[in-house]
Amino acid sequence: MIKRSELKKAQRRAAEMLELSGIVLTPQERDSIEVADFGLGELEKTGLEIVTYINTDRYCAKELVLFPRQTCPEHRHPPVAGQPGKMETFRCRWGKVWLCTEGEPTPEPKARPPAGSEDYYTVFHEIELNPGDQHTIPHDTLHWFQAGDEGAVVSEFSSTSRDESDLFTDPRIERTTQVTDG
Repeated sequence: MIKRSELKKAQRRAAEMLELSGIVLTPQERDSIEVADFGLGELEKTGLEIVTYINTDRYCAKELVLFPRQTCPEHRHPPVAGQPGKMETFRCRWGKVWLCTEGEPTPEPKARPPAGSEDYYTVFHEIELNPGDQHTIPHDTLHWFQAGDEGAVVSEFSSTSRDESDLFTDPRIERTTQVTDG
């Protein structure tokens, strides 16, 4: 759960990071930045800020903003209604992001699961993305990602996004952000 004042502050901060990275938003896009706190109440550690440009039954385009060391928790995009799960390509625009996926674990990963949530992170094949680098994640593949010390902006190009159907390793996760007054 997040207070409305915290949501607005996170939206402003995300818009500033997007501007720093050279991405121009309309006023409507700035006002509608999604702030995902994943129900844990620790946005600075576990969270994600999202601008969705388009999401149709064929494709999706988004900007993902991560504050310094902020983590999007481990999850996968399973098949839905007979359709394969979301396949997505991440392209780093600004900062640094570490993407952890299924595969041979990286001996000394730079990404670290948020303190207190270590038990819910199971994949540690780390791919470092710097500006201009990109990586495609196949559908139904466990993954999580974390920004470097300055934060990161990542463009996501994918098949249809059905975020409400994502399966998280951590049973405490709530994908839909609950906002309270304050």
